[in-house]
Amino acid sequence: MEKGYSRLRRGRVSEIGRPYHVVFSTLDRKPYFRCFFRARSLVQLMNGRGVDARLDTLAYVVMPDHVHWLFILVDGELSQVVQRLKSYFTKRAGENIWSKGFYDHAIRSDESLINVARYIVANPLRAGLVERVGDYPHWDSIWLE
Repeated sequence: MEKGYSRLRRGRVSEIGRPYHVVFSTLDRKPYFRCFFRARSLVQLMNGRGVDARLDTLAYVVMPDHVHWLFILVDGELSQVVQRLKSYFTKRAGENIWSKGFYDHAIRSDESLINVARYIVANPLRAGLVERVGDYPHWDSIWLE
């Protein structure tokens, strides 16, 4: 029987122009990004043109053991985009820290992108890492400041 994210790959479709909420985690959910400098290194990649040339990032948060990423797919395949980010970070870190696979949710036209972005950036608040969203350093959104 398949476990984890690998079962979710069945039936995955990539639609150009579609917003996606993607979640992927560290291997064995180890809090790799509890280290400020590791988290900032991933943020640099997510903000760089090398990784996001095939997408428009709308919001993200780097949690200690996983990442939430909201973007619009501009070109290519969803799996390729996620794999590219994981691969670039693996090369930068010098070790593989990622679990295989990822969860994705294609945003329907009746869902509010702003509400999804708010959900994403409020993750540290719900996890009890901070008392205010603005106190957490590893997130960004085109709508929120």
